[in-house]
This record gives sequence, C-alpha cells and structure tokens, in this order.
Amino acid sequence: MKGKIVKGIAGFYYVWCDDDKLYECKAKGGFRKDGMKPLVGDDVCVQILDEAKQLGNIVEILPRKNELKRPAVANVDQAMVIFAMANPMPNLNLLDRFLLMMEWQQVETVICFSKQDIVSEEEEQRFRQTYEKCANRVLAISNTEKTGIEEVKQCLHGKTTVLAGPSGVGKSSLVNLIFPTAQLETGRISEKIQRGKHTTRHSELFSLGSHTFLFDTPGFSSLSSPDVTKEELHRYFTEFLPYEGQCKYAGCSHIHEPECAVMEALAKGMISENRYANYVQIYEEISESERRKNWRAKK
Repeated sequence: MKGKIVKGIAGFYYVWCDDDKLYECKAKGGFRKDGMKPLVGDDVCVQILDEAKQLGNIVEILPRKNELKRPAVANVDQAMVIFAMANPMPNLNLLDRFLLMMEWQQVETVICFSKQDIVSEEEEQRFRQTYEKCANRVLAISNTEKTGIEEVKQCLHGKTTVLAGPSGVGKSSLVNLIFPTAQLETGRISEKIQRGKHTTRHSELFSLGSHTFLFDTPGFSSLSSPDVTKEELHRYFTEFLPYEGQCKYAGCSHIHEPECAVMEALAKGMISENRYANYVQIYEEISESERRKNWRAKK
C-alpha cells in the first residue's frame, strides 16, 4: 500500500496510507543498504503487518522531487520562514542564514513577518524593503488581529511548503489559524505515539486539502552555513546578482577590492547595510574554516 510519511521519531515512521489510516512503521526496505533514510514527506510503499493495530514496514521509498538537508524533509515546493518584527526582536543574521540555506538548496522562499500589530507602518516597510530583493515574496501578518492570514493561505495553495522559524514567533499559532484541525490531527498522532500534543520537536506534515501540504518543523536558534566556498557565497545573496561582472577585478569578493560594483551599490543605498554586514560575517567564517582545513591537511 502507498502512503506518505507525516512524522518520524526514534526509528518509527508514521505513514498516512491510501486507506486513510495512520500506520506505525519501521524501515525494512533494501534502500537501507544504500544508506538512504526515510524523510518526512517521502512517498513510500508499506507492507501491512497488522491492519487492526495499524502496524507496517516501509519497503520502498518512491522517487523524490527533492531533499532538504536542513530541515531534513523531502518533496518540497517552497519554504515559508516566520520571523517576528518585534517581541522578540528578529535575529536578522539568522534569517539571512536561512535564506542562504534555501538558495543553496534551490528552494523558493517566502518570508512571513509576524506581530504586525505591535510595530509601526514605517518599521514594517523597512523590513519589506530590505527583504523584497532577496525572497520570492514578503508577507506581514498578525495572529492576534488575524490580518494577512488569507494572503498566507493563497501563498500555500496547491503547494507543499516547509514552515520554519525560531521559537516564539507565533509559528504554531499561525498553523492553527490556517489549519484549524491541526490540533485535532496532532492529537490523533500523539494519542498513537504517546507524545505531547503541540510542541513541535519533530518535522510533521499536514494536509490542507486541494494538493496543499504543510511541513511544520521545530524552531531553530542557530544555523550553520551550507557547504559553499567563500568564492561561491555571493551567488546566494540575490540582490548582488544585478552587479555581476561589473566589478573591476574578476573574482571580486565584494569586501575590500577597489571599484567593486556591489560596494558602490551599498554606498548608494541599493543594498541593505545589515544584509551586507551579514554577508561579510559569513564570508569570514567560511574563510576561517577553509584556513583550518588547509592547516590540518598540511600536518
């Protein structure tokens, strides 16, 4: 029987199958010999062991559309990252690292700034203007006032979206607003696996109907840089792309070289100072990491 993995915990995978039942499964297929691990979002074939107890084995992982490494999920169309504009104040360095990660994994990103009701219009516009150049779409919402929720629903419709963001930004509240039965669905799974009902500790997949799926992932407080070199990094800061090839020197790092088109755009206010500062910080981190690798290789 075919199904989709909606949750995975400690070697157990919970699969919604074509008979509209949730089966607790172990991975028993030959794919394990190839080092392939089931991911939430995988379409799979399940061998039913006990229909009454809803137990089975995953015997085949069907071809994936894509696979994200962080967060570890499969078959995604887009990422929606939630950051509060205040309370807590947003860690924009963390947001920029998430955008870098999604660019590297070639996943379109929607930024959803929450808590619109507690910031001024000027503050909201500042966030929008900074990030409209580097995300596919920027939304502003208030879970309290229920503003912007319909726009979020439209953005999700007909796609499989991974929802991510740091803790405390209203991510779970947004899930409950756009998918009122989420708590019921979570409760049904929790009853079977004896876990807490709505603290997101593991990636979980909800069906919103009409070929629309939503991954709810654990909140994160840090992200490491993906496996890119310092020479490649600028490609993933998309607001730099209009200036590609306009610098005086080939291979310009956009940090210290004279007649750098990116730095000139920065001086004219065409590129966000905060985004650029985060680019420089990540560039230096990668440079330091590469120096350490080279030093260890020479020992």
